[in-house]
Amino acid sequence: MPDVNARLTSATNSAGPERLASYTTLRLGGAPGELVTATQNAEIVQSIREAGSRQEPILVLAGGSNVVIADEGFPGTVLLVRTRGFRVVAEDDETVTVRVAAGEPWDDLVAATVEAGWSGVECLSGIPGSAGATPIQNVGAYGQEVAETVTAVEAYDRVTGDVVWMTPRECGFGYRASVFKHNDRWAVLSVDFRLLRSPLSAPVRYAELARTLGVEVGDRVPLAEARAAVRALRAGKGMVLDAADPDTRSVGSFFTNPVLDQAAYLALRERAAELGEPPSWPGTNGTVKVSAAWLIDKAGFPKGYRGAGGVAISSKHTLALTNQGDGSTTALLALAREIRDGVHARFGVTLHPEPVLVNCAL
Repeated sequence: MPDVNARLTSATNSAGPERLASYTTLRLGGAPGELVTATQNAEIVQSIREAGSRQEPILVLAGGSNVVIADEGFPGTVLLVRTRGFRVVAEDDETVTVRVAAGEPWDDLVAATVEAGWSGVECLSGIPGSAGATPIQNVGAYGQEVAETVTAVEAYDRVTGDVVWMTPRECGFGYRASVFKHNDRWAVLSVDFRLLRSPLSAPVRYAELARTLGVEVGDRVPLAEARAAVRALRAGKGMVLDAADPDTRSVGSFFTNPVLDQAAYLALRERAAELGEPPSWPGTNGTVKVSAAWLIDKAGFPKGYRGAGGVAISSKHTLALTNQGDGSTTALLALAREIRDGVHARFGVTLHPEPVLVNCAL
């Protein structure tokens, strides 16, 4: 059993401008006006309030795994969230509810839940970033997403000036979306996750994962086996951070899978007829989710495709745009535009970016 007591550890200002590239998985981004580190929730709230009183923009940054920051940096305060800790706040014979500080590294938390025999986030192993970022993006992979386990989000409301607890309904979870995304009203302070007491994973929903595990879709496997298989799959796609591998200098999937209504899906099938059936999955209300990776590849942008200026599509995963070591945000966005426009010209489908763009635009 891991130590599940809170490990929560005064905001400190850095001396001199430092490039934000040091704090992002892309290793891109210019300098902030000021860099502040917070290790307590009260410091997060205080820093945001002080920036507001100065009418100065503030960027809350934790793991930096789902953000693209301009080469010009950010013209205000960047608040590095370095809160840590998690603890059980409710439990019964079947479940535990774990409250997690926003700055807690996500994969460390997943590892601890697997070790404890708590099921619900094991298929989200290997994802970089912080726990507080997961509800913002409604992080999902291999058949799981955090909306299935989040029971409450503690956030600072910049409009009312209060710390509030938000229900899943108030969070407005959708496909890689929530009320927090592209909206700076709230700053996430902590997240409650309700997990099952079980040595087995949730039913495996993702066909690729089932094949890797040698089971059928719907089967359950030991938690540690599910975690190991997911990490291996992610590593094979360059989605587990590795300082020696430039393919991992990315934000993961740069584009979301398009969600089309029936008319748009039928039009896509017609335009793609000679290429075969576009991989797709049923969405809500009659919509169809289509593979962005397939669209990108068939539009002429395969794995390893290089843009100008030291950026490229990952050699392991079509959806990952990477900084090969000497790239820039300007070059990365130029490559993203080239891909987006090429897919639209070929298939009539518009791709949308998954990461948050800071002081820049696609």
